[in-house]
Amino acid sequence: MRALLLLGLDHVTRASRSLHSTLNTSCCAAAERASRSRHDEDGVSHVISMDSRTQEAVDEGERRFTRPPSGDAAGRGASPPVFLYVLAFFSALGGFLFGYDTGVVSGAMLLLKEEMNLSALWQELLVSSTVGAAALSALGGGSLNGWLGRRACILLASLVFSIGGVIMSLAPDKVVLLVGRVTVGLGIGIASMTVPVYIAEVSPPHRRGQLVTVNSLFITGGQFAASVVDGAFSYVSRGGWRFMLGLSVLPAVLQFVGFLFLPESPRWLLQKGRSQEARRALSRIRGGRGVDEEYDTIRTSMEEEAKEAPGGGLVLLRMFAHGPTRRALVVGCGLQMFQQLAGINTVMYYSATILQMGGVQDVNQAIWLSAATSATNFVFTLVGVWLVERVGRRRLTLGSLSGTGLSLTVLAVGFWLSARYSPSTTLHPADAQNSTCRLYGSCELCVLDPRCGFCYRENGSAVFDSSCVPVGQASTGHAAWGRCSNQSAATSSPTWAYNYCPTSYSWVVLTGLLLYLAFFAPGMGTMPWTVNSEIYPLWARSTGNACSAGVNWTCNVLVSLTFLHVAQYLTYYGAFFVYTGLAALGLLFVLGCLPETQGLPLEDVESLFTGPLCSCGASSSARHVQYSRLNGSNAPSDDEDEDEDATEAD
Repeated sequence: MRALLLLGLDHVTRASRSLHSTLNTSCCAAAERASRSRHDEDGVSHVISMDSRTQEAVDEGERRFTRPPSGDAAGRGASPPVFLYVLAFFSALGGFLFGYDTGVVSGAMLLLKEEMNLSALWQELLVSSTVGAAALSALGGGSLNGWLGRRACILLASLVFSIGGVIMSLAPDKVVLLVGRVTVGLGIGIASMTVPVYIAEVSPPHRRGQLVTVNSLFITGGQFAASVVDGAFSYVSRGGWRFMLGLSVLPAVLQFVGFLFLPESPRWLLQKGRSQEARRALSRIRGGRGVDEEYDTIRTSMEEEAKEAPGGGLVLLRMFAHGPTRRALVVGCGLQMFQQLAGINTVMYYSATILQMGGVQDVNQAIWLSAATSATNFVFTLVGVWLVERVGRRRLTLGSLSGTGLSLTVLAVGFWLSARYSPSTTLHPADAQNSTCRLYGSCELCVLDPRCGFCYRENGSAVFDSSCVPVGQASTGHAAWGRCSNQSAATSSPTWAYNYCPTSYSWVVLTGLLLYLAFFAPGMGTMPWTVNSEIYPLWARSTGNACSAGVNWTCNVLVSLTFLHVAQYLTYYGAFFVYTGLAALGLLFVLGCLPETQGLPLEDVESLFTGPLCSCGASSSARHVQYSRLNGSNAPSDDEDEDEDATEAD
């Protein structure tokens, strides 16, 4: 029986070599290479070895034979052309812009809330307005990608971001600043769902994970650059936030100019019937190496995919009607949802504020410590780039979520210790405004009320002469009246603490932040974007990525818009215990539903979602397979299937 199977495979190989231009449903080129390499290297007995090297599956009359996930040996051995890295660099500048905006608002907000006397609601609006606009534009980005193409959408995103950066830097008040934040968000949303798709479509399978993860690396690089800029301009007496927000124009302009000279995605061009342009674009990206073979493979797979895809109509409805894409959409959106619900952008948007909440008193010190957390995020994203093609997407995500949950617990415990040993109020001065501030018995209760602040003196680590008084109307930097209403640099002056309490447990909070980013960055920081760029067939790729990016930004809005209020009502440690529970739910979701996509061509990933939804994770942990299609008379008979099943069972 094995001899018959080998003859069938050899027959397919020879037929594909001579007739690939006329037989659109013949073996894909990847299966040809796998069959030839097996025959040349090891002969009959090695090819047919079924104990750990191959796996068989049946889907509606088609027979798919698996081959080792190493795939194209020749492609793996050759180094990619430099142009591929140039292309990835300019593409990932969209991620840099995403990260810069995420990081810069953390430090800018400390200056803005004093200079413009922003309430907690306005702080949340300025942060979440960008995120909300990004959610809307990401959802609309799927249609734009299908209509204009990946390249045009990236050009549009960088142009819109540049306009928003100019508006923010020149904003005379908080309303115009809000308009600039919304404009920037529109550009970020389009870029966030387009860039991973573009990089995935132009990358060879064995480099795809690393190159898509480079986008996430640039996101964290943007956050780190923003934190350094925040620290540098935090010493500007007034208007330093204008430089912080306005400098985002520079990378946006660089990306716009760069993409004027870069090609469109060959897969998108083929989908639109522009085959000659697609071949030229692929040749330019690959440096002329193996272009014909890869072009034929992509074209054949796309034609087969088009036959299997559901009929016409709205793409999203077709995705819901088609089982594999529906399951892929659930997995993709679930990953993006849990990325945000685990609290990452709470940490990034409010890192300086969180450090102040943890007891760091000096604004400049809080901003520079925030830069240290961003640097940790960047370094450990580099670790993710190195690990993604070594340990796979699934294991990297599981390890990341496990560590994230533990580090969130450390953060929560740090805030609990600060609250448990919070200094009490020893003075209760008469309040001309008849506010409730003087009724609070401890610093923790005092600073949870945004209308109040803690005024105290300190002798070493001992706090004395402490009181809770109303915050100033013009600025949160001083009290409305009393001894902390006119702050001076004199050492004898009492200390005014708004939004934080003096504590000896600041190091626990800082340790929790660093551990959180060290665990989150390599896996959950990068894998949701990487996996979503891989799991949808071409006809659903733009829409699938738009939906998942929309879910990401929507959950981002939910978290960033509610964090300060959640902290006020549940306390700081209560908020982080909530994020710990959500991270645990995310771990269960990934454990049950995320398959391994490492090394698979984009056209073969859909096969991982043909079974029940929550069997994806289990099947991935048991085996890692790669599929090639064999149609028609070349498929083995049912008797051969039974014999093969018996062989595998043995």
